Amino acid sequence: MAMLDRLIGQFSPQAALKRAIRLAEQGHVARAFELYSRAARAGIAEAEYRVARAYLEGAGVPFSRGDDVRWVGRAAEQGHVEAQALLAMLCLHGIGTVKGSEAAPGGPPASGPFGGGKSASPDFAAAATWAKRAAEGGSADGQALLAYVLTSGPESLRDLDAARHWYERSAAAGCPQGALGYALALSREGSDAERQAKVVKYLRQAADAGLPTALYLLGIVTERGLGVAPDVQAAAELYQQAAEKGNRSGQVRWGLALMEGRGIAANPTEGESWLRRAALAGDPEAATLVGNLYARGGRLPPNYAEAAIWFRRAAEAGHQEAARALGRLFLTGAGMPRDPDEATIWFRRAAEAGNADARVDLANLLLKGMGGEEDSIKTREWFETAAASGDLIAAFNFGVCLAEGVGVERDDRKAAEWLRRAADGVVNAQYWYGRMLLEGRGIDANPEAGRTWIAKAAEVGMVEAEVALGELLLNGLGGPRDHPGAQAMFERAAGRGHVGAMFALGAMHDDGHDVPTDRPTAQRWFRAAAERGHANGQMMLGRYLARGLAGKRDVEGARAWLERAVAQGLAEAQRDLAGLPPPPAVREDAKQGAVGD
Repeated sequence: MAMLDRLIGQFSPQAALKRAIRLAEQGHVARAFELYSRAARAGIAEAEYRVARAYLEGAGVPFSRGDDVRWVGRAAEQGHVEAQALLAMLCLHGIGTVKGSEAAPGGPPASGPFGGGKSASPDFAAAATWAKRAAEGGSADGQALLAYVLTSGPESLRDLDAARHWYERSAAAGCPQGALGYALALSREGSDAERQAKVVKYLRQAADAGLPTALYLLGIVTERGLGVAPDVQAAAELYQQAAEKGNRSGQVRWGLALMEGRGIAANPTEGESWLRRAALAGDPEAATLVGNLYARGGRLPPNYAEAAIWFRRAAEAGHQEAARALGRLFLTGAGMPRDPDEATIWFRRAAEAGNADARVDLANLLLKGMGGEEDSIKTREWFETAAASGDLIAAFNFGVCLAEGVGVERDDRKAAEWLRRAADGVVNAQYWYGRMLLEGRGIDANPEAGRTWIAKAAEVGMVEAEVALGELLLNGLGGPRDHPGAQAMFERAAGRGHVGAMFALGAMHDDGHDVPTDRPTAQRWFRAAAERGHANGQMMLGRYLARGLAGKRDVEGARAWLERAVAQGLAEAQRDLAGLPPPPAVREDAKQGAVGD
């Protein structure tokens, strides 16, 4: 048979090509390649194309990048449309030209029918040239490739109307990539019922051909009921198929379905493994979700150190929420040493990417003296721009910047104006504006109005407003005194951990304030404040223990608490400490000294 193959190759290149095709169909790829090569050397375009495919696929010959490009180029130049389409595809992956093959790693976008794996930098111009030739020659693959370049290539090459035309022709010819591209083009044009139904039709055509992106997108529209009846179970099956074919977005959705039991029996362990797979493949959303799993905890306590690893992976890929989450871990010292400077870096990254919450986090750090002048200016500009567009939360934050001189010269009058605007819908702004009215800061003093605004914030549970209202009710500023009402406000705030409210309750129970004097209760609140580091609470607890005001005296306990208050710079506590009897060891030393004399 080998002798026959050689004779055919020597006397008839066309016969060699036909014989090679039959051999390839029978699985004799090495013998087929030898005949393909003979026919290709004779200049037959079909043979040149098949030689190129053999080198590309390693069929009957070792894989060779240079040889596949050389042979496919020769076939393409002769007008072979499949070769032209193949060459366009190679150019898209940066391997259809010498320039492309030597380019740095990168690759075409991964959001369309030809996106995906790692490759060299794409040569869109060359791809467009060859794809157009193939498209005009009737190649459905070439039509889809041309449409992709016209959609996702450089701005100078883009033409969405022409892309839609070529995608439609490719889809009509049965090309799965064309069907996917046409579905995406239709989805950009509107969301009416008729168009959605067409989107589903072509997504299904591409999904039936096994395209991972189509399977994932069909899962999305099926889950949400866009152009089709919602079906979470069918959506989960589509996500699973996409995931198993390596689609990262599909892996994320399949992992979430397993985690939450959405359309499938819950299996958190397997769900986490799919999320991890997507995260390790470079999906920042998946890495963020894994980080959230560790930060939140579940059957086991939270593991903030592990969460930080995943948040960093996602943040370095540009994920805003992950950058903010990583900043918060650095700010609180959860899972790592506390580092406000590092927190500032990650808040800045998230803020610059447009994360509104991170901008607030960054502003709070700036108010504490962290960050630089550039951070202050940028933060103020972000808030000012958003405030001007009607964002009430941004108006509040811009008002705070003006009131505190963050990124701008302090201007109390303008601060009051912006805080008043924000107060109609932002609780924190009601509190701040109320304080400015009380103090006459940037606006005429109006204690009654100030108290009213602070009361509004307190009514919805703002703890600082509850404490401020308690103080106003206690001293009668802006309205009548109401000591029982003040006590109620302080108790609400203390119940949520406000240390100042705890001390205030101790003071109220200590000397009446129109509520019954209750020294044991007073001591309990002073202790609560003292244990949380409140210097005056430590001093008052020391006095109570020294004098036995709530029961038994405890001089040594008093000494310990007074020493803590002194260490915080409370001079008044020094006088109390000096009035205590000396420690037992000191008294014993003094007694021994007297005998010796």
